[in-house]
Amino acid sequence: MRISLLDRSRTRRGEPDSAAVVGTVERARRAEELGFHRFWVAEHHAVPGIGSGAPTVLMAAVAAATERIRVGSGGVMLPNHQPLVVAEQVGVLAALHPGRIDLGVGRSLGFTAPVRRALRSDARDTFREDLDDLRALLDGTAPVTARPRLDAPVPLFVLATGKGLAVAGDLGLPVVVGGPVLDDPAALADYRARAGAAAHVIVSADVLIGAPELALPEAWALAAARTTGEFPPLEPPDPARRMTDRQRGAVDRAVARTLVGDELTVASRLDDLLSRTAADELMISSSTWDRAALAESDAKVAALLR
Repeated sequence: MRISLLDRSRTRRGEPDSAAVVGTVERARRAEELGFHRFWVAEHHAVPGIGSGAPTVLMAAVAAATERIRVGSGGVMLPNHQPLVVAEQVGVLAALHPGRIDLGVGRSLGFTAPVRRALRSDARDTFREDLDDLRALLDGTAPVTARPRLDAPVPLFVLATGKGLAVAGDLGLPVVVGGPVLDDPAALADYRARAGAAAHVIVSADVLIGAPELALPEAWALAAARTTGEFPPLEPPDPARRMTDRQRGAVDRAVARTLVGDELTVASRLDDLLSRTAADELMISSSTWDRAALAESDAKVAALLR
């Protein structure tokens, strides 16, 4: 089972945003030493809890700081970019770091209306057409040629939920899935039926080996986002935090979805997850306030699945 990391450059209360970006590069170096297969970064715009909205720029920094690990995006959001520009950016990265660059793409728009306006987002859904155009640009069959030309196309992945799974299946593209889709065997079966022999499922999950309290900072941030509309920086875990019933429910659900605990507990829950989804790969997307505890968790997960 190949295991990888997705790092969203999570900010922390009281730290500058730059610390989150530096932390991403440092985590990538450790991930390579631990033997992880891929290290991906994300795209979120104008979100207090996320330090970087420029995945290809951060990919360049990560690739330059490492030597072997595959570097990718989880993902570039196609509604915010022209396919030609995306193909050119990852083409440059692949030319500089041959055989190491992945391109994961998604369809999410900005988190709030002001962000969507700042991104000049269009309400039209052109994801299927954009994927067709992007794949043609990557494999050299488009009417124009993205430069630099490459000997082999950059691998393309779809961050998929619901309709996106069907689109990826029809196009025969590998997918990265997480959240509620992991509990929807019919959706995964439909994707595999559509994709046929090309089907490839990477399961994304929050995995933390350590004290259960490690899951609280991210759970609280998710609860805050759902109840206040703002995804905040991580804060130290506070089991006694005062919350509304709605917030408490959101925190409890987020903690329940996190695979957290000692090695035996996490191993058992991972076995169940991978069995239910018939995953081809596992991508860990966890974060927590304590950077040292997160590094220790990454090392224990790598040892567990090695």
